Amino acid sequence: QVQVVESGGGLVQAGGSLRLSCTASGLSFDAYAVGWFRQAPEKEREGVACIGLGEGATDYADSVKGRFTISRDNAKNTLYLQMTSLTPEDTAMYYCVAGRKLNPAYYSGGTFAASCLRRYDYNYWGQGTQVTVSS
Repeated sequence: QVQVVESGGGLVQAGGSLRLSCTASGLSFDAYAVGWFRQAPEKEREGVACIGLGEGATDYADSVKGRFTISRDNAKNTLYLQMTSLTPEDTAMYYCVAGRKLNPAYYSGGTFAASCLRRYDYNYWGQGTQVTVSS
């Protein structure tokens, strides 16, 4: 049985930093596309950062580029999200995800989406860790 568990969330002032961690049992992160999604109250869920299969290309939402960094420690089977220069707009529940099937929802013109944020069907999700950024 697969279990994905996030940690590291909390309350931080604007401009501060946090590092989220995610561990998994029952799957190896290096065999999956992995990433972080977030959802704020009354907002749509948003893909934040990801690492794709194969060469492990990364991608980020425009809103976090230059501020967030995703990384993976295969030996520890742990995924990280380093977040810096946090703003109140980053307040959300953050979810660690994994998957390796291509996502047909973003299939168009004979190809799947290039970005790992949309290319994969992330079917394994953790329970989430809350990040709250105060102004």
